[in-house]
Amino acid sequence: MKKILIAVVLLVVIVGLASSCGYNKMVSLEEGVSGQWSQVENVYQRRADLIPNLVNTVKGYADFEKETLTQVVEARAKATSTTISADNLSPEGMQQFQQAQDGLGSALSRLMVVVERYPDLKANQNFLELQAQLEGTENRIAVERKKFNEVVQAYNTTIRRFPGNITAGLFGFDKKGYFEASEGAEKAPEVKF
Repeated sequence: MKKILIAVVLLVVIVGLASSCGYNKMVSLEEGVSGQWSQVENVYQRRADLIPNLVNTVKGYADFEKETLTQVVEARAKATSTTISADNLSPEGMQQFQQAQDGLGSALSRLMVVVERYPDLKANQNFLELQAQLEGTENRIAVERKKFNEVVQAYNTTIRRFPGNITAGLFGFDKKGYFEASEGAEKAPEVKF
């Protein structure tokens, strides 16, 4: 009977120590990072889904530089083929994913500049609606990326603080990567008329 009592007391102590080590909090935070990553992928997918409609609308209205349309289509293909798993949000993987998405954003910007030469297209209701949806999507991307960085910061802080860093090391909780500003983003774009 005494051995059973000692075993129960030891079990209670072990459970108490395990729950205060921060493991459960780290699991919750890591799941938060994964959930927020899904939201980021969701808005990027929305943008990728809008692009074919935008390209087809522009194609149907304007006979212009085929190179620009080709660049947009190729950038979309690269951006949608470059994926990163929520389980492997390493800084290197995040950088690779971000470069592909930045390439798509750059190609879309070039498309919008070329569209300026076609007043009939700019007045077309379908094009205006697609453009508004694309702008809204770009705003959603910015919001979701900001939220993602916030949950990654909370997670990274928890696994790096003492005594959480010990638990994180024991159970393999690794630091997650952030979204960072694109190279050259500190320079304001030049507007010429």
